[in-house]
Amino acid sequence: MAEMNSSARNGDILLRVEGLKMHFPITQGIILQRQVGTIKAVDGIDFYIRRGETLGLVGESGCGKSTTGRAILQLYRPTAGHVYFEGQDLTQMKGEQLRQQRRKMQMIFQDPYASLNPRMTVGNIIGEPLEVHNIARGKEKRDRVMELLQVVGLNPYFINRYPHEFSGGQRQRIGIARALAVNPDFIVCDEPISALDVSIQAQIINLLEELQEKFGLTYLFIAHDLSVVRHISNRVAVMYLGKIVEMTDRDTLYENPLHPYTQALLSAVPIPDPEIEAKRQRIILEGDVPSPANPPKGCNFCTRCPRVMDICKEEEPPFKDLGNEHYVACFLYD
Repeated sequence: MAEMNSSARNGDILLRVEGLKMHFPITQGIILQRQVGTIKAVDGIDFYIRRGETLGLVGESGCGKSTTGRAILQLYRPTAGHVYFEGQDLTQMKGEQLRQQRRKMQMIFQDPYASLNPRMTVGNIIGEPLEVHNIARGKEKRDRVMELLQVVGLNPYFINRYPHEFSGGQRQRIGIARALAVNPDFIVCDEPISALDVSIQAQIINLLEELQEKFGLTYLFIAHDLSVVRHISNRVAVMYLGKIVEMTDRDTLYENPLHPYTQALLSAVPIPDPEIEAKRQRIILEGDVPSPANPPKGCNFCTRCPRVMDICKEEEPPFKDLGNEHYVACFLYD
């Protein structure tokens, strides 16, 4: 577990994740299914999010970002570890107690086409959480839904329309309105713009920022587009093959990345200045990402790291604070 310094401990931490693991069994056989292996989608991660801030979680596809978001909300029950929300451990909760906490936590899904029920009207989609949590019914529910549609920039008279009548950007706004319906404190944004046109992405990002300011929301913003993460996040955590390899505030990460994987990721982000771009050196990683069913011994990144050392292939690097809440898991900084 990374040692959190006093400023992190004293800040108003809304969510704290400790040693979170999410392993999925690999089974064989049709009738007598037996476990023959484990996919280590999330393999022991630690981080915290302060009230009112946005933590960006970045990494390439398949590294465990979305699984982390779902395990925090207990949509997947974690294999091990703890998720403390307002000081209470969600992993120990069940039934009604967990349902009451869920009201404070919501999710905006990646695909606005798959996450809305095509057989329900917009009014029923946004109003469903209000009924589930006994917040409003009848006319009161209808008024609240119309208000939420206005808040996300849609015509309140769209209430009787169906999802297929809307564009991708409008559908994502409906998904955001649904997440806002129960007045949550914390929202997991699971790549909310990756399925949208570039012209619409900026509108959705600006909407999320406006809503955060208006309602005092806290975000875990999952993405693989580093320029978007830089725009919206206060702090950034970089994930590789089920583990967080670096975490610090936004400006420090982009100006002084320490982990070789973070350096490689940032070298791939184009700079809109032809002169700087021409002189810049790209870091090209060799090989493919190892399988989460069979991660390498030692550091997960050792098979692709341009600065690998012997110790990296034998021992797992500790995730430690190098000062000013800049956490890195790398033997280069021992």
